[in-house]
Amino acid sequence: MGSYHYPRYDYRPTPDATAPQPAEHETVVVGAGPVGLAFALDMAQRGRRVLVLDEDDTVSFGSRAICWSKRTLEIMDRLGLGDRLLGKGVLWNTGRVFFRDREIYHFDLLPESGHRMPAFINLQQYYFEEYAIDAALAHPSIELRFQSRVTAIEPGEDGVLVEIDSPQGRYRLHAAWLIACDGARSGLRRRMGLDFRGKVFEDRFLITDVQMEAEFPAERWFWFEPPFHNGQSALLHKQADNVWRIDLQLGWDADPEEEKRRERVIPRLQAMLGEDRRFEIEWVSVYTFQCRRLERFRHGRVIFAGDSAHQVSPFGARGGNGGIQDGDNLAWKLALVQEGNAPESLLDSYDFERGLAADENIRNSTRSTDFITPKGAASRAFRDAVLELSERFPFARRFVNSGRLSVPAVYDDSPLNGPDAEGFPPSLRPGAACLDAPVRCGGRDGWLLHHLGREFTLLLCPPGGAAPREAAAEVATAFAGAMPGVAVKTIGSDPACDLVDHAGIVADRYGLMPGSAYLVRPDQHVAARWRVFDREAGRAALARATGREG
Repeated sequence: MGSYHYPRYDYRPTPDATAPQPAEHETVVVGAGPVGLAFALDMAQRGRRVLVLDEDDTVSFGSRAICWSKRTLEIMDRLGLGDRLLGKGVLWNTGRVFFRDREIYHFDLLPESGHRMPAFINLQQYYFEEYAIDAALAHPSIELRFQSRVTAIEPGEDGVLVEIDSPQGRYRLHAAWLIACDGARSGLRRRMGLDFRGKVFEDRFLITDVQMEAEFPAERWFWFEPPFHNGQSALLHKQADNVWRIDLQLGWDADPEEEKRRERVIPRLQAMLGEDRRFEIEWVSVYTFQCRRLERFRHGRVIFAGDSAHQVSPFGARGGNGGIQDGDNLAWKLALVQEGNAPESLLDSYDFERGLAADENIRNSTRSTDFITPKGAASRAFRDAVLELSERFPFARRFVNSGRLSVPAVYDDSPLNGPDAEGFPPSLRPGAACLDAPVRCGGRDGWLLHHLGREFTLLLCPPGGAAPREAAAEVATAFAGAMPGVAVKTIGSDPACDLVDHAGIVADRYGLMPGSAYLVRPDQHVAARWRVFDREAGRAALARATGREG
């Protein structure tokens, strides 16, 4: 591949391989892809030691996942990689939808200002992994072992015995917790005899990366039945290094191996890009849609995340982003359990909450696939009518489904959710991810989300007439002695607040009034909110959010 130089990571000998008894490890992650690496970084930042095992010695081949959502970028920003990802990725907020030979409408995924992150960036998965590996290798609490293939596991009550094949030979270690991030073809899932439930769609798509100079803007372009690919659909995205991702629908009867041959690929690309366009093919693959998941993600001391737990079609960018958010949900809970600050049963909420997210992603991916690839005359007639109407009537555009793009799941009905109150924006109800906004702290401009995460935080809008410092001190007594502790931060227009809402955007987005309060979880999701903070209710909400009270 011309635009990217693949790094090689050496195997580092470990005393585990020659120890007379299996070495003990608190947390072992299998798979150094985006999901496993992000989870490891999160755990390490929470003070926990992590061992990551990967059978390869480099990053993933081909661009693979490329669309990283605003929520994923916010998570990676908290993990210290936000600036590096933004600096290399192609930022985009706009998409365009075409039907046959014309554009029928366009959309803006982030029409409002006051956010640090864009709606999406496009960045090849190999860059994402390289940057995450760099961060992991630099962290003293993370050990990365490449060329280390897991060949067998024996789950038990207190952990998992893991057998590993390495350049030092075969050896065993004991993991108190084993996190399976080993992808769609998960060997751990197979060794535990676990099956997916769901649907495999009878259609195939050609996916290819080409390097070329092109004047196309950094937008998502999706075609239904374009002239250059009659009767099928197509997708175009710009990536870093002038690499462009192209997806072309092939149909179920297409031979995957035949379609990957250059003699088949080049004419298709020339029909789309023009015969005079010069390009270099970097990567070609053929994929089949699958929308499937494990029935349960937690199996005792073995926990599945990312593609090892669930699979969706690529339209909507829900696979990689969903996996990163799996780890974001799991890390703080596992860290609390390991610290003794929460019961092990708290981890069952990971299964519940991320199960909701997986079901939502599968539901949206299934609908997208059904719309993109109608299988009957009636469904095709409906789709085409919707596309025709959407050109002139905005109401019809919500029915167009070229891939409902990834948004963070709201954990409605989660057992961790605390009380809610009337008059707040429904978009920030308990279970929802917090929204970013500009704030000022200590005279320096910054962002709200930079002050949330890693711990429970109570955002308090001081009551009328109350000095922010005194208001915070009084509220803090409600959590005195609670485990884990709660950081109380005042927010408002008063310059004496910890976080100054100088533009009024926080008050508007969060519906803040004097006395209002939000209890925010370590993963930046809302746990509870009050119009007037109540001490007993606040303490009960914390107990509920940490699994100590049902």
